[in-house]
Amino acid sequence: MITQTKSTGKFSTYLAITSFGIGTLLLILYLLFPETMLLIYAGYFYVLLAILINGITFLHLFYLFIIYRLKREIIAIRMLILLANIPIALFYLNIVIHTTN
Repeated sequence: MITQTKSTGKFSTYLAITSFGIGTLLLILYLLFPETMLLIYAGYFYVLLAILINGITFLHLFYLFIIYRLKREIIAIRMLILLANIPIALFYLNIVIHTTN
């Protein structure tokens, strides 16, 4: 069971970094090509997919947080890393909204 928390922790960190990277890439592409509506649609569907995958991963980490009392600190850090993408996504959304006006 300890290997499950290790592998889930690594996956959640890689997921958070990958989500950040893809979101940043989509923002940069949108800033370079603001007239392309395809990027708006791609960003919208990416956010929906990211919410789903990150949400499932967060719920799994929360389950592990409840089950493994001795590993709570490490699991909580992984949860916070995953949640760090929320304010970043809101910041990116703010940039997109203000560049379209």
